[in-house]
Amino acid sequence: MDINAKRQERAGLAKQARDILDAAEKDGGRNLTAEEEQKFDRLMAEVDSCDKQIEREEKLRAKERRIDDEPGDRPGRGDDREERNGPDGGDAQLAAWRQFLVGGRSSLTPEQARTLVAGSDPEGGYLVAPQKFVTELIKNVDDEVPFRGLATVHQLTDAASLGIPTLDTDMNDAEWTSEVGTGSQDDALRLGKRELTPNPLAKRTKVSRKLLRLTAGGAEDLVRERLAYKFGVSQEKGYMVGDGNKKPLGLFTASPNGIPTSRDVEIGSSGAIPTAAGSFTAADQLIDAKYTLKAAYWRRARWLFHRDLVKTVRKLKDSDGKYIWKAGLSDQPDTILEVPFVVSEFVPNTIAANQYVGMIGDFSFYHIAEALMMEVQRLVELYAEANQVGFIGRMEVDGMPVLAEPFVRLKVKAAA
Repeated sequence: MDINAKRQERAGLAKQARDILDAAEKDGGRNLTAEEEQKFDRLMAEVDSCDKQIEREEKLRAKERRIDDEPGDRPGRGDDREERNGPDGGDAQLAAWRQFLVGGRSSLTPEQARTLVAGSDPEGGYLVAPQKFVTELIKNVDDEVPFRGLATVHQLTDAASLGIPTLDTDMNDAEWTSEVGTGSQDDALRLGKRELTPNPLAKRTKVSRKLLRLTAGGAEDLVRERLAYKFGVSQEKGYMVGDGNKKPLGLFTASPNGIPTSRDVEIGSSGAIPTAAGSFTAADQLIDAKYTLKAAYWRRARWLFHRDLVKTVRKLKDSDGKYIWKAGLSDQPDTILEVPFVVSEFVPNTIAANQYVGMIGDFSFYHIAEALMMEVQRLVELYAEANQVGFIGRMEVDGMPVLAEPFVRLKVKAAA
């Protein structure tokens, strides 16, 4: 894929979306028609799709570069594939798989049925489908779990918990004095501690030995990949809305141990976030939220939203009639009020009175402690009688905001 061409396509789509909003503004500041609203949302979905394609291509190229840099070779890979499928097995299998998708089981010839069936289909027989198709399918439906990459992660190897010192009360400012003066004594300095104790996270599943054999290890690889992904999802949910009880303390859980309600800024009015022309209140409230955050945190600050809220924010204008969302140029990210944003499926997205719907902050002040990295244990003998192999995934992790000041949380305003 030509990344530059894809970026140009993305910029063109963003311009078309902006033209729709501009046309409504020039036409007396009217609301979008249903057709315009549908077209705008479709264009924004295509912009998001371009973003994902660009990101996947960049990740793939980076991985290919790393593989090319690795010493040695991986001989026999092509031979293994041919031995598994036969010289023409891959084409026959792919044809059978496509026929199954189009016409169902009844449309398959006996030969095609033997190509695809392996035990009970809903329990894994479909994995005998061409591996390339299965991999693409998984990538398309997976939710992003980006938050861990923004946080500060600690690996514990010789301790049961992690203590993070905090400055609870600072001393007063220095005093102007004489050359030989030392200023007055100040005993206000007080230190505190945030403690993270990694909690166990586990998942177990079983796969038939026949399925493992027929997929030549493909089923096992898929199980390991899904375990890793599901652990990532559980962590992401914890980092967003965890209550801190044997799990991480989430960003959207108000707590004196994390982010208190004093860091909340209201958005919208009467339990809603209006986007109609002339309703600039929500945009101005986002400006208030940005400037509630001290300038020292802006360099690494990010907005954090669910995609439903990004869709809403993209339509907001400030009191000067300017859109607060701007499409990035070239390799620059999209921004809201000149601040990049991150999208997570696990951020609260219910727009109702007194509900959290997003935040801005420097997420490096969210600390994660891991005492056991993700590992998968293979159980061969335990389920031998049932001709199955078990897999247990385990890890130990905790997380919490270690300082409230770097975060500003958005709460939907109730009726006055």
